[in-house]
Amino acid sequence: MLSDAELIQEFIDNSIQGKEVLLANRSLRAQRVCDSNQLFEKAGTVVLSAQLQETPIQFLVRSNSPYWVNINAALATRSYLSVGSVDDNGFYVFQYCKLPAGYQMYCTPANYLWRAWWQYRKHLSRNVIPLDLLIRSRSTWYPIRDIVCGQGFLYIKTLGSEIDVTLDDLICWLRKIPPSS
Repeated sequence: MLSDAELIQEFIDNSIQGKEVLLANRSLRAQRVCDSNQLFEKAGTVVLSAQLQETPIQFLVRSNSPYWVNINAALATRSYLSVGSVDDNGFYVFQYCKLPAGYQMYCTPANYLWRAWWQYRKHLSRNVIPLDLLIRSRSTWYPIRDIVCGQGFLYIKTLGSEIDVTLDDLICWLRKIPPSS
């Protein structure tokens, strides 16, 4: 029997390929409903939906799902990222996004980026444009120049603009993969 994480990964892989799904374990069930593959928790609530009529496939992820961490990680490894905020039905929309070579993507609450920034900033040189951490704004990846935290908000300064988010907001960002020695 598939674990929850394995079932979620199988659901996502089949959906990306446009295949109909019919999967289940003790706590999750997946099936095709009209033009979408849907993943339900035991109580019958939809936690993940793949919109198969979209090209490329678009995913809707319930924001308060107990499977959020597994779903988010599985989508991030396949280069799907959240676009926009939670809709009126409580779902985040995830779309495919081509990543720059040599970077790993993270979709996390903003406070994770804040932690990464504090570890990274002590190695910054003022004379170069930092390229180790990037954030998406206006459909483009921008280097992060500075992050300031105040009154529960992060103010992320890039070369193109300033982005303000709460510490709990879900954001997608990239970290340069260190060269292997």
